[in-house]
Amino acid sequence: MNKLKNQAQLSAEQRLIRKRYIGATFVTCIVLALLGGTIHVLELGSNRMHDMRDKAGIDLALEHEHIRAAGEELFRQVDFEFGDEQQGSYTVEEAEALLTPEQWAELDEMVSIPAGEFLMGSDRKQGNVYNRPQNKIHTDAYMIDKYPITNAQYARFVAATAHRPPLDWKDGKIAEGKELHPVTMVSWNNATDYAEWAGKRLPTEAEWEKAARGTDGRRWPWGNVMDPERLNTYYNVGSTTPYNAYPEGASPYGVMDMAGNVSEWTADDFTAYMGSEAPAEIFTARRAAEPREGVNKAMKMAEFIETNERYKVTRGGSWKSDPFSTATYHRNYAWPNFASDFFGFRCAKTP
Repeated sequence: MNKLKNQAQLSAEQRLIRKRYIGATFVTCIVLALLGGTIHVLELGSNRMHDMRDKAGIDLALEHEHIRAAGEELFRQVDFEFGDEQQGSYTVEEAEALLTPEQWAELDEMVSIPAGEFLMGSDRKQGNVYNRPQNKIHTDAYMIDKYPITNAQYARFVAATAHRPPLDWKDGKIAEGKELHPVTMVSWNNATDYAEWAGKRLPTEAEWEKAARGTDGRRWPWGNVMDPERLNTYYNVGSTTPYNAYPEGASPYGVMDMAGNVSEWTADDFTAYMGSEAPAEIFTARRAAEPREGVNKAMKMAEFIETNERYKVTRGGSWKSDPFSTATYHRNYAWPNFASDFFGFRCAKTP
């Protein structure tokens, strides 16, 4: 009897030990699974970081030089343009020698756009409200540059007028190998000055869009389907590309590089289209005000106040843009004195 009782007690103790063992094993498995998952996520993150580093468009050892606070580029540009420091650059002869006569002739080509109506804007609900609605717009005949203005062309302007070179030209000179890339770090004011010097003007929004999409309302210069092989956008290159890098991206009129690469200044203020339902405040230019006393000032937080000034419209998207921002009808906008490493321009003129 005692023997049977001991066996029963031993069996109960064994069951308890077994239960504890199973419980500990289960917890251990969960911990190991979580640990394994964490290691896997860390490995994926590490691989992603390595992938991003491999694709970076800058030397990461110089990354600190490229980090900018919101709006800092604007203040750097203002300080640069209106500062006292003298900026050297090219002589007229040096600028002319940057390219061959054949290259200059090609860059100076203009395309004739006939008078007539075209579809401007979009009715797509997925797009920004200020791109709507689509309207039939008439333009008179005009001419527009076949290519965006390049660094070499801008160098001739700088040399001829003693204008300040762009902020990103080290010691006032174009970076090696960038002569045929679109000029960047130019404000609307700079672009207007260049156009006047060249005997031209900036294109209106309507002129720019018609040259980009033709008369059939297409979404991109080549058609209605996004094709990443026809443009430089969304960091697929990581910087600007030469003016002739995407021949398959031509518009119906043969105008080049109107999607991606650089976002181009137009002549117009950023205002609502006829029949627009966009809120009026979208089109109201705002400036940062001095921080008020108290928390905002202590935290250096700026408030934005309305002004009577107007933003200027840019078109075409850029090498940094979301691909759908490169659509022919998409509008963007900025202060006319703002400059960026993805802002450029081309010129137009009336025959």
